[in-house]
Amino acid sequence: MGAGAQLSVTELRRVARHPVDYPVIAEHHRSGDLEMHVVNISAHGFMVDDADGLARGDRVIIRLPIIGRIEAYVIWTRDNRAGFQFERILRQDDFLSMINTLQPNPRLRRPR
Repeated sequence: MGAGAQLSVTELRRVARHPVDYPVIAEHHRSGDLEMHVVNISAHGFMVDDADGLARGDRVIIRLPIIGRIEAYVIWTRDNRAGFQFERILRQDDFLSMINTLQPNPRLRRPR
């Protein structure tokens, strides 16, 4: 068993990202619990704007509404931001329910 994440980086730049304002506590194997702020999310991953101390390949576990606990891996970092890829793609119905929970203002939601 190899150490580190086995990342499958594919071109996901066209995937719809939904803006959110969601504080989360992430479990990190080295640093323990980390407070992070999710600023956008898609069915494939999310971005935080306070990623001090995280590096590409780091694994965290977060808890999201509807979805529950899910692992994610750091794909990129820049300044204080980091992009994460979920260990699995979220089911569309669960993802849409989660977005409705995270974006209670319908004007923020993207058309479906």
